[in-house]
Amino acid sequence: MTEVDTSPVRVLVTKIGLDGHDRGSRLVAAYLRDAGMEVIYTPPWQTIAGVVKLATEEDIDVIGISSLATDHLIVPKMMGALREAGLDRVRVVVGGIVPDEEKPALVSAGVSRIFGPGSSRDEIVEAVASLGKQSRAERMDEFSEVI
Repeated sequence: MTEVDTSPVRVLVTKIGLDGHDRGSRLVAAYLRDAGMEVIYTPPWQTIAGVVKLATEEDIDVIGISSLATDHLIVPKMMGALREAGLDRVRVVVGGIVPDEEKPALVSAGVSRIFGPGSSRDEIVEAVASLGKQSRAERMDEFSEVI
């Protein structure tokens, strides 16, 4: 019999780099919280190392990165840091202003989803919940391999 983790999906909503515009990330954090997820929200100007450390300490399932001023360009570096920390199962989504020509680099780095302006509350909540469940399933598989 496979155990199922029924605790709420844990989401880290943050901003890396120097962009301080956080209104959108605060709204998304509220959407996710209101949908029953556990949300850890950080203030702007986080470092990649700080985000990886927090994701490890808080047992995060999904990281949401908000970008309005090209901070999404450092997300591939963060994806590498997550892999180095053994957090391959953590899903990453990016929201904000991401030019179409820059999206392929994010996807090839491992970003699971990109939300642009006009993404609906339901679209965001459903996608993050689904990604969180995928992350949880991988974690449970890892645990069962160890046992």
